[in-house]
Amino acid sequence: MKRIILTIFVLFFLIYSGTIYYHVNKPLPKGLSIEGPVHYVENVELLTDITYKNSENKRSLQHEILQTMLRDIQYAEKFIVIDMFLFNKDTNKDQAYPPLVEELTEALLRKKQERPSISIVFLTDKINTVYHSYPSEELNRLKNNGVKVIETDVRKLRDSNPLYSAFWRMFGQWVKNSGNGHLPNLLAKGAPKVTTLSYLELLNVKANHRKLLITDQAAIISSGNIHNASGYHSNVAFRVQGNIMNDLLKSEESAARLNEQINLPRITKQVERQTNIKIQLLTEGKIGKHVLEEIKNTNKQDSIWIGILYLADRKVIEELKAAAERKVQIYLMLDPNQNSFGNKKSGLPNIPVVAELRKAKAAKYIHIKWYNTGKEQYHPKIFLVDRGKENTIISGSANITRRNLYDFNLETAVKIIAQKDTKVVKETKGYFHKLWTNEGAQFTKDVDTQSKLPLFRYIIYRLQRLSWFTTY
Repeated sequence: MKRIILTIFVLFFLIYSGTIYYHVNKPLPKGLSIEGPVHYVENVELLTDITYKNSENKRSLQHEILQTMLRDIQYAEKFIVIDMFLFNKDTNKDQAYPPLVEELTEALLRKKQERPSISIVFLTDKINTVYHSYPSEELNRLKNNGVKVIETDVRKLRDSNPLYSAFWRMFGQWVKNSGNGHLPNLLAKGAPKVTTLSYLELLNVKANHRKLLITDQAAIISSGNIHNASGYHSNVAFRVQGNIMNDLLKSEESAARLNEQINLPRITKQVERQTNIKIQLLTEGKIGKHVLEEIKNTNKQDSIWIGILYLADRKVIEELKAAAERKVQIYLMLDPNQNSFGNKKSGLPNIPVVAELRKAKAAKYIHIKWYNTGKEQYHPKIFLVDRGKENTIISGSANITRRNLYDFNLETAVKIIAQKDTKVVKETKGYFHKLWTNEGAQFTKDVDTQSKLPLFRYIIYRLQRLSWFTTY
């Protein structure tokens, strides 16, 4: 009997460990994790959403990303492709947020009514129904009015939480979710209840995390979700035109084909002439590759600016330390990770990471500030290397975390290489300078005000790093 039990245990261990290894290292579906060709363009437009406290300590907004998206939808003639991670109006009952979801939904329906022949494809993540625990009113309205809605099948992606996902793949993924939830919705107290199976699927912590809009006129690559509870978040986006739009459409087609065979439209290829601005599409793991390369290629004449929700990836952290030792000036503007959609957070991962960087060998070259958040988040994902004459910007949906940078989530970013006198570089530097120096308002504050972490939370942080069982 003992021999039988031992044999079963050994077989289970082999299958379990083999499942972990394969789904962490398996080939990615075709068309994912790409670095597109480099294109020359005349202009790239920076869009910002900035939430801050004014002189009367009241929340003020300078938001332009959604309004620009709505304008581009209005002027679209042939097609609209949207890929949006969060797209729901679920909020806590005691909180009020801007109706972003309703505004975008109405804009799409109005466009479809005005121009019935226009092709509209909307990709999103299953998180918006908490893995089919309940229906989405907005997504159903879009479907019923001729919009192609695709809830991305992320099971074909690699597993970012392998110790758990191996069990899920062996036992849980075969069970069909029937809805009719009875458990509290942890994402929003005012949202419908969810099923046990939905929570079990949620624990895989993998997503289509992209945030972008493409029309036949332009493309917007954003850090912000169209999500009511995110309505006050600070974000950045870049609006681009030209041949890179076909790279984006091809990439979105690959994401859509995780579910079904589909052909997305293309724009007419344009003749490019050499300009002072080069742009390139990066997705999934190629974002991490380029961020690391840009940090490695800095020297003491350069500076690095990062505005980010989560800074947690060990490779990037170690490269930042090494850059500081080369006397590169590093400026980090971080969310304090204290709030998420009106709910309190633990301060992970940024508080322990900041504590570590402040103790680094060359800490005097690492300058850090918290964004002065209220109940919103400082949500950008923007990286700038200032090399004097030529500057590099990488921005999009990806936080600086293992999950976002190394082929686990679906992510999209744009890389911009431009001369210092170009409008996009001046505006990006101006954005950082304004927030860093508190020009006109108290945008940022010193790290000392929010840098303490209880011991038990630090232990949790270390365990999460070891096990990969984390949301960042």
